[in-house]
Amino acid sequence: MKSHHLLKTIATHNVRELLFSSSSSSSSSSSNPSVLIDEFINLCHRRDLSRAMEAMNSLQRHGIQADAVTYSELIKCCVAHRAIEQGRAVHKHISSNGHAPQTFLNNVILNMYVKFNLLDDAGNVFDEMPERNVVSWTTMISAYSNNKFDREALGLLVMMQREGVRPNMFTFSSVLRVCDGLETLRQLHSGIVKFGLDSDVFVRSALIDVYAKWGELDDGFCVFKEMVTGDLIVWNSIIGGFAQNGRGEEALDLFKMMRSAGLPANQASLTSVLRACTGLALLELGRQVHAHLLKLESDLILNNALLDMYCKCGSLEDANIVFKRMLERDVISWSTMIAGLAQNGQTMEALELFESMKSLGPTPNYITMVGVLFACSHAGLVDDGWYYFRSMKRLFDVDPGREHYGCMVDLLGRAGKLDDAIRFILKMQCQPDITIWRILLGACRVHRNLDLAIFVGKKILELEPEDEGTYILLSNIYANSQRWEDVAAVRKIMDGRGLKKEPGCSWIEFNKKVHAFMIGDKLHPEIDEIIMKMNLLMRRLMEVGYVPDTNFVLHDLEGEQKEDALQYHSEKLAIVFGLINVPTEKPVRIIKNLRICCDCHTFAKLISMIENRHIVIRDPVRFHHFRNGVCSCGDYW
Repeated sequence: MKSHHLLKTIATHNVRELLFSSSSSSSSSSSNPSVLIDEFINLCHRRDLSRAMEAMNSLQRHGIQADAVTYSELIKCCVAHRAIEQGRAVHKHISSNGHAPQTFLNNVILNMYVKFNLLDDAGNVFDEMPERNVVSWTTMISAYSNNKFDREALGLLVMMQREGVRPNMFTFSSVLRVCDGLETLRQLHSGIVKFGLDSDVFVRSALIDVYAKWGELDDGFCVFKEMVTGDLIVWNSIIGGFAQNGRGEEALDLFKMMRSAGLPANQASLTSVLRACTGLALLELGRQVHAHLLKLESDLILNNALLDMYCKCGSLEDANIVFKRMLERDVISWSTMIAGLAQNGQTMEALELFESMKSLGPTPNYITMVGVLFACSHAGLVDDGWYYFRSMKRLFDVDPGREHYGCMVDLLGRAGKLDDAIRFILKMQCQPDITIWRILLGACRVHRNLDLAIFVGKKILELEPEDEGTYILLSNIYANSQRWEDVAAVRKIMDGRGLKKEPGCSWIEFNKKVHAFMIGDKLHPEIDEIIMKMNLLMRRLMEVGYVPDTNFVLHDLEGEQKEDALQYHSEKLAIVFGLINVPTEKPVRIIKNLRICCDCHTFAKLISMIENRHIVIRDPVRFHHFRNGVCSCGDYW
């Protein structure tokens, strides 16, 4: 027994010398092919890439091949080490001496080239395969999907079925990502039902995601309701779909249903809930969600969602706390905080944070620069804005995009440099879109440049003849100039086209309920108390010098009628409701669907002073924080 063991040890030692010494003789190795293969198998399973490649070369020299499973382990090792050349060498070795790899091994090689993103090589392997199964087809479809080759992916799905290969759940999950329209989506949905895969969790989730992507939430909800599910993936898809498409209330209702069904909330569902709270500006609910996240404080995605929620709900104190506590910050974290500071009127703090980011954080990106330019435009920092715009390509390799151009037009327009704004637009590297012209039209209204407003209005209506916002702005500009006949003409055109002005509406969250007010609202259950309080406040405001700015009543009315119309703007009603109901130590937080008018802005400033209250109003552009008779915007908005 001892002598047999000694001979085996000597034989193994000789094989190792053969494998790892170029001076080893071929005769010693050829006498022990099984040991040579065993050593190769051992190295492959240990993922020792360099020594396994040397061993493979020894096999090559002796015309020996191992089994498919061993080669698959070596290929996985190449993928893990991103060793492209070694992977090619393995492929060449497997196919040498007339060997034809089995379908299993061909699929492994195919997957290797896909993982290396070498789609041409993958396509060659795929085309040369004598036999292709569902794994082969799905691997290629997934590769094309991931690389946005939509037609190629969809074409392969058709060819796959023509060759009699039945798609599986992974095939459809992959191809749904490249759906190029609702018609294609519905055809794929029919195919999913035909193959009996509509009950698969991943397929249902992908279907819901794609319907949500195309704005067809009702169809996505039908997929969800088709069968009862206890799978969190499907729940997260439908909740996320509603949250991402601005239907936050339904997203929150579904989240409550999910929790009532006994399913736990995870990162994805909580992120969607925070997104819903952000869209609805439900700060108190967002805080409740935050309280449940304490054990997940290290999660970067959730922290970024929290940060975004607090910034967009106007609570910079909470946002700062989250930002400072984050153990990890990426470019999204920094960009969100910079934009949040800018939108809440803290321009210098936003620019200081940007300077810190340049020295301490990741490289600023496209979105970061939008926040920086927004800060400059809303504080009138023309020179700073020009500097950042002109240097972002040189310093951060960020090419100017439409959002950056929009910020610059806004910067010049707010500063009254309308001629500069026009020249800037004409020199843009891309065609000005409707948003750019709308920004300039808004500046024309602020600076009462009627001639330019008419020119810009025509440009917008050439691009979008049914844009009711442009008709409204032109009507407002005419009204500010007391040109009531022109106002009537614009309104007549709107009536002829069936266009209606979006009514002003303001929301305030109180006692876990959202209270909405329209201009001249008489339907709220507390309206009598609100009007009584409003009248008392108006008398006090008159005593401190408040004079209603009737320029913002856009109808040809008499003086007292104009003042009455102003008094019942939706934000004024919401402010008074908040003063009545919200405890004095808490801010009165209001959301408005349209931009706040100058008269309501003055009203809020004076109310904050005489009532000693913090009032926050979020309009579609920014936040206004009113304290002690001063607004965070510095009256530059």
